[in-house]
Amino acid sequence: MLINCVAYQDGQKLDDIPVEEISEYVARPDTFVWVALRDAQPEELAVMQEEFGLHELAVEDASRGHQRPKIEEYGDSLFVVVKTIECRDHEVAIGEVDIFVGRDYILSARDGNSKQGFQDVRTRAEKEPHMLRLGPAFVLYALMDAVVDRYFPVLDMLETELEKIEELIFTQGRQRDNIQRLYELKGKVTLVRHVVAPLMEAVGRLHGGRVPSMCMETQEYFRDVHDHLHRIAASLDGIRDTIATAIQVNLSMVAIDESEVNKRLAAWAAIFAIVTAFAGLWGMNFKYMPELDWKYGYPMAVAIMVGVCLYLHRRFKKAGWL
Repeated sequence: MLINCVAYQDGQKLDDIPVEEISEYVARPDTFVWVALRDAQPEELAVMQEEFGLHELAVEDASRGHQRPKIEEYGDSLFVVVKTIECRDHEVAIGEVDIFVGRDYILSARDGNSKQGFQDVRTRAEKEPHMLRLGPAFVLYALMDAVVDRYFPVLDMLETELEKIEELIFTQGRQRDNIQRLYELKGKVTLVRHVVAPLMEAVGRLHGGRVPSMCMETQEYFRDVHDHLHRIAASLDGIRDTIATAIQVNLSMVAIDESEVNKRLAAWAAIFAIVTAFAGLWGMNFKYMPELDWKYGYPMAVAIMVGVCLYLHRRFKKAGWL
């Protein structure tokens, strides 16, 4: 679905134009066309391919979707894939934006999983005509910068969730539940890491070293995006390490709890073993057992068993086993 199709000349907006006139505007000097699509259909991409002369392999990748974040060069044009990350009910939703960039055009196509559009990016770019004069390369930077900036709320959500779990680590009886939540959080962090890492590697190609000619004047801006991605990746690594430590602490707490139970069971078993031993001794059917004929034999036996049990109970209590 077509969202916008706008022509710009020398940093100023000319007008919203119909798709059929794109080729006429891109032929003008110092003019480029910025097109935004959502849930682009193969027919729409075919029209854009004809108007802009898009490479067939790039169009094929955009049609298939589910691409890894990357930047590919096709002659004087670029094909860029970035992933959007959004928080929805404490879950991480991944979307995709495919961007075609040439010297006189830029085309962005986002899928339905990306609920947030880029109207704010267009508004920002139009308010900075001196930057918009840099052409499609600056628009590419603005789009990538907006996508990366939207990663930070997701990062905050992950850190907040981790803090809540950490507060419950030493709460009795919550260890197993904590471990489950930590593993779920680890899965979210890994998902985000798989989005950030390849994009960081790709953006690194747009500043320093061999840079595509259209990006020569915007290298410092892409370096800024790369720095943001590096910060996010470092934070994700820190969260992942903290999760690993928290899991180990929770497992240790589970082991300690089980050890406490085992000690209690062992203490009570020792106490009842004494009763069993005395009962077994006096339960033997020998003829000559003096205490069996004694008037106070039974009370004395019970008193001895109770006394020994109380003594052991006191000792185990003092030792912290009961």
